[in-house]
Amino acid sequence: MALESPHITATCIEATEFPDLVRQYGVTGVPKTVVLSAAGDVLTEILGAVPEEQFVAQIVQAAPGESAAG
Repeated sequence: MALESPHITATCIEATEFPDLVRQYGVTGVPKTVVLSAAGDVLTEILGAVPEEQFVAQIVQAAPGESAAG
């Protein structure tokens, strides 16, 4: 999604190297996707590998007022 929209930024971290983030976001498994608002509020969290359609649907649902086309 980050490749498709300038409004989305993606970051991947190594959980063992960032224990503070693991605690902050309650990481209990990987992958874990945390979607944040521009203000840093958690909009949604997705734990585990999910089908692409489900992944996109959860993110679009978490950002009311935004269209899938961006």
